[in-house]
Amino acid sequence: MPPPTEDQTAVPVPAPRKRSAVRSLLRLWPYVRPVRARLFTAAFIAVVASCLSLVIPLVLKWMVDGPVADRDPAGVGWGALAVLLLGVAEALLFGLRRWLVARPLAGVEAALRADLFRRIQRLPMAFHDRWASGQLLSRGTTDLSLLRMFLAFPLTFLFVNGVTVLAGFVVLLAQDWMLGLVLLVPVVPLVVVCSLFETRYSAVARRAQDQVGDLTTVVEESVLGIRVVKGFGRHRSQELAFRARAERLRGTELGKARLLAWIWAVITIVPELAIGAALVLGTVQVADGTLSAGTLVAFLSTALALRWPVESIGFLLAMSQEAATATERYFEVMDRTEEDPGPSASVSAGGTGEGGVRFEGVEFRYPDAPDDAPPVLAGIDLHIRPGETMALVGATGSGKTTLTALVPRLHEITAGRILLDGEDITAMPRERLRALVSVAFEEPTLFSASAGENVLMGAAGAGEPELRRALAVAQAGFVDDLPEGAATQVGEQGLSLSGGQRQRLALARAVVGRPRFLVLDDPLSALDVHTEALVEAALREVLRDTTALVVAHRPSTVQLADRVALLSGGRIAAVGTHQELLRGSAEYAWLMSGARDERGAVGDGIG
Repeated sequence: MPPPTEDQTAVPVPAPRKRSAVRSLLRLWPYVRPVRARLFTAAFIAVVASCLSLVIPLVLKWMVDGPVADRDPAGVGWGALAVLLLGVAEALLFGLRRWLVARPLAGVEAALRADLFRRIQRLPMAFHDRWASGQLLSRGTTDLSLLRMFLAFPLTFLFVNGVTVLAGFVVLLAQDWMLGLVLLVPVVPLVVVCSLFETRYSAVARRAQDQVGDLTTVVEESVLGIRVVKGFGRHRSQELAFRARAERLRGTELGKARLLAWIWAVITIVPELAIGAALVLGTVQVADGTLSAGTLVAFLSTALALRWPVESIGFLLAMSQEAATATERYFEVMDRTEEDPGPSASVSAGGTGEGGVRFEGVEFRYPDAPDDAPPVLAGIDLHIRPGETMALVGATGSGKTTLTALVPRLHEITAGRILLDGEDITAMPRERLRALVSVAFEEPTLFSASAGENVLMGAAGAGEPELRRALAVAQAGFVDDLPEGAATQVGEQGLSLSGGQRQRLALARAVVGRPRFLVLDDPLSALDVHTEALVEAALREVLRDTTALVVAHRPSTVQLADRVALLSGGRIAAVGTHQELLRGSAEYAWLMSGARDERGAVGDGIG
């Protein structure tokens, strides 16, 4: 894999809508609403704790102008005790605030993650065909962590620090209005600087989070495809691809760091200059006798107490911008339209016409295909009679897999209709449709579960008897030889098993529920000759009780079918028995002769 160029992206992420950070973050309100009482309580407690720090300068003023000036040690001791108690109370209140928000915010994050996972599971296949899984993973992990941190810290302290700064300036102006105005001078330039920072940081933060998704995709693909990487010695190219994306992310993160350093420097230096000016002016006033020493001490102590609320604005704004972009990325997925579940289970469309599976004028084109592109499938008319097995044959790229995916509505047809026992599949609830139709794909997908759990996933409520029958049909007796039998964990993607073993488990999953309709996409491609013969013999028993559509690439698989449909150029070119098509279709005869050459003696008795 060559290193990516600067403009490459692993997923066509839609351009984010232009909305302010506040409007983006307000979309989280439905998740925050159930815990708003504790969050508001925690914010109030934090305000009280923060404002206690403003009382300490007033105590110092009393101490300097009173006990210190009067040389009263007892008064100084009482003042020191008051300062200590105020500090302890502030610490306890901040600890209470943290305790109040910890549990509800963990619940908010869990709810966000659960809704995201639920939405991903219900989005159509067209969505998953276009989006890289690494982008989805980064939204469910990194982005949600950013949102939890925002709700725990910046959301509260942007408000708390704002209230503290306002209260502090009231105290400053009350002590000496002239010195207070000196400290107010930097407010206007700071507002302008923060506005510029917010705009620039938002763009950089979005770019960084998208690049995290790209990097996650490379890591995930390299781990899942580790056999290919090692088998072809491509670890170096994968390393280069990872390094290129990591360098891009590093550059973006350094850009974020530069922006943070710049805003931090400005927010720190400007108030410090104002405090320095106030110190000089206040010292002159004390020397002139127009200002008491205690007032100057209290004024400077209050100004210093406001340093943290002011200086924290920079990184609080940065965290808020990152949370806003994380919110946008989260809702980019949540705003996608789910698959239509169809009418409720209590509604029946009423079967009409002939039984079995019927395709009537079916057309399909991918949703993102150009308007002038020809459809993948066009004018498909095909009838599979009840209890019949129809083999679907065609050259590579003719649309066989796409056609089989239309029956369980993994993709939605563009025109025409598909009937199961006379009932339009679009009028069925998806749950009922997928209970009627069972599928086995050419590329078997197994989950990080036991072998038995992977098989029983094919039928709700199936138990040990159904599991044993399905394993027998799929000639998957190897399961009993695994260390823990059917309870053996097969690992991620079933990589601990061979290709043929994975395919047999996937086939067992397809037949475990005794489906009424069965769709098999070349389910025997990874089997050796002898195992294939055994599986075919067992499948014949299963196919007697179901209506099946089987994608076939070999004459031996065609033998399972009652009739054969030839798919050519996205259309049904011919339908008939194997012998009829051999005699009447040159294309079919050519396809079968190639398959026979590949399999040698397996096809010798077919022509």
